[in-house]
Amino acid sequence: MIRAYKFLLRPTARQDQALREMLRDHCSLYNGALQERRDAYRHSSKTTVRYGQQSAQLKDIRAFDPERQGRWSFSSQQATLRRLDKAFSAFFRRVKAGEKPGYPRFRSGKRFDTVDFPKDGDGCRWDATAHDPVTRVRLQGVGHVKVHRHRPVAGKVKTISVKREGRRWYVILTADQEQPEPLPATGSMIGIDLGIANFLADSGGEFVPNPRHGAKAAAKLEAAQQALARCKRGSKRRRKAAETVARLHRNVRRQRLDHAHKTALGLVREHDLIAHEDLKIRNMSKAPEPKPDPDQPGSFLPNGAAAKAGLNRSISDAGWGMFLAILNAKAESAGREVMAVDPRNTSRRCPVCGYTAKENRPTQETFHCVACGHNAHADTVGALNVLRAGLVRREAQPA
Repeated sequence: MIRAYKFLLRPTARQDQALREMLRDHCSLYNGALQERRDAYRHSSKTTVRYGQQSAQLKDIRAFDPERQGRWSFSSQQATLRRLDKAFSAFFRRVKAGEKPGYPRFRSGKRFDTVDFPKDGDGCRWDATAHDPVTRVRLQGVGHVKVHRHRPVAGKVKTISVKREGRRWYVILTADQEQPEPLPATGSMIGIDLGIANFLADSGGEFVPNPRHGAKAAAKLEAAQQALARCKRGSKRRRKAAETVARLHRNVRRQRLDHAHKTALGLVREHDLIAHEDLKIRNMSKAPEPKPDPDQPGSFLPNGAAAKAGLNRSISDAGWGMFLAILNAKAESAGREVMAVDPRNTSRRCPVCGYTAKENRPTQETFHCVACGHNAHADTVGALNVLRAGLVRREAQPA
């Protein structure tokens, strides 16, 4: 199995400058390759420039500009061209699917923050031993950079990436590991219902409160963004204000990630089977369609967009998608089973008599079956129905 590690880099002032130059030159390569594709299409709509052609030109590019392009790893430059190729592949896939295309855009130096090295030992080298307190990573054109390795890396390092976040630099490793020993069986199975009022409700009647990290930081973010808007473009003061906004967003993201990891770890340690709703989060957070006013051309009727915007912010703040991805990854390494089930009517079906109706849920939190009179918390009922659906699907799967 493949596992990722992320460590803080501690470059010297000279290495920091070299890392910035590396990002700048890879960004220039990306934009140049994008411009070549655009020019070829404008010249003839039947002419298509692909990755293989652009990769073959790298040797000449490096010879023509040895100071800016020749000093960096050939493989990392190929990875940058593959990155552009993937962007075009995704663009054509969205066009065929009838979605919003999103044509690949040119990147400014401020928005190009990652350089990939596809293979350890080719332009980069992870230099670490199990008992060595000082760890370094060697990057071509930069040198041996110190790494704050807060935990050991298990397995063979396959790829290395360097990423800039604000003023900090990180190295991201992917390591190929053997499948770890599964956790001992507990005999416990659980269904979970993700929500807004509570982050998570389980079939046993327990609740995990929603931390609402984004909402708690909203006042500071608003003040920082207003200060940024008042700054003159291109000024040193605006650059500092932008760093403040980025730092606040980064703190919220880390808090959300930490909460997701801890919650998922607790579930994986305690339960053999975890069933959850197969949520279409992107569809749930879409803005409502405008409603034209038939009586007044050019005008629109109220469509609840303001209320929906607040709900969308709450869904994004909860981070359901990130949590489910982390839960699946931890369950795979622990030998646990995660089951996604159809979410329809899970909070409207009575777990006692099976009667399904929207009248069974008179309020957001209350469940009252109009057929048998069963009363419970609506989220607990939903989690219980999710667990039962997961067990049914588990039994229906071929051995």
